[in-house]
Amino acid sequence: MNYIKSKKYDNHFIYDCMMGPNAMKLLEELLTLHPISSGETVLDLGCGMGITAIFVTKEYGVRVFASDLWIDPSDNKKRFDDMGLSSHQIIPLKAEAHQLPFANEFFDTVISIDSYHYFGLDKDYLGRHLLPLVKHGGRILIVVPGMKKDIHSDIPPEMLLSWRAEDLETLHDAAYWQRILEATPDAEILSIEEMAGFDECWNDWLSCDNEYAVKDRKAMEAGAGKYMNLLAIALRRK
Repeated sequence: MNYIKSKKYDNHFIYDCMMGPNAMKLLEELLTLHPISSGETVLDLGCGMGITAIFVTKEYGVRVFASDLWIDPSDNKKRFDDMGLSSHQIIPLKAEAHQLPFANEFFDTVISIDSYHYFGLDKDYLGRHLLPLVKHGGRILIVVPGMKKDIHSDIPPEMLLSWRAEDLETLHDAAYWQRILEATPDAEILSIEEMAGFDECWNDWLSCDNEYAVKDRKAMEAGAGKYMNLLAIALRRK
């Protein structure tokens, strides 16, 4: 994929802010598959250091609430300010995914890039904690790291060069996610599909100096990537 929008942004800034495979490029691919409209109110759930929130605000003209549990919202605000984004356009906050401080039917769209698998594998999570915050007809757009097929019963040794078995418990195939999401009858599954950007987005991550990226190199250099993928998931609230 030719990441036309992502290429506008300084690579050093993106690499300094990455916390996994290049989230800005993943979001660009996701929104190419499932576009959003200017003027929407959007929740970026698990926004990390804010590069996805910056991207969707600047490129799509939406108002974004950028929520993360681990990154200081004051640090994110400085990044947003440096990008020329006002508090009317983008609002940083700290929130746990089960205690989101928003009214029901507040958002047109929720995006969640490389974070939903940490809390969304609980089949009750979507219907109890997230879907009520979305307007009827609104969407939840997700990217999660996944597997081409679940291999937890026989994990290849190359994967264990960087990760423990328990580290891989959040990674599953499309069929597994289908079963989890079907447990919420008010959420219509629009699509669950493998993304094209796996190699490029992972290579960006492995090229940066983040200590976790350095740790991931051993498994990926040994060929662990052939068992893995990235999944784009699109849901609509009925």
